[in-house]
Amino acid sequence: MIARRTRFLIIGGLITIFLLGVIILEAPEPTRTVDVLMDDPDSLIGKSIAIRGEVSDGSIDNETSTFILHGDSESVIIDFSQASVSNGLGDNRTVYAEGILRFENNQYIFEAEIIKTSCPSKYEEQVEQESE
Repeated sequence: MIARRTRFLIIGGLITIFLLGVIILEAPEPTRTVDVLMDDPDSLIGKSIAIRGEVSDGSIDNETSTFILHGDSESVIIDFSQASVSNGLGDNRTVYAEGILRFENNQYIFEAEIIKTSCPSKYEEQVEQESE
């Protein structure tokens, strides 16, 4: 018969292996910038991914529930009609979005499921007031 201490070591080892397996298999996708996404968008069509970028000035259209998210040199249309959107979606805000990339009418559209915006800096208001 196996000693009690040996049984605990075996059970502990199995639990550790199981937990490591769950962590490795369920590791979240890394967040991509818009520029990295648009380097090879065809390989990501239909996949659940996370992206980040900045909302282009004047691109938010609440009637169609879309806006343009841009990086340094690339941009993508974000469809947020089915998304959970945090407060503060506005021009020039840094945005994190989770969703699925589609290709429709010769353009890439990112169907967002979750959109999170960065918090406005407490210094932005001070800079605007000082410049007036």
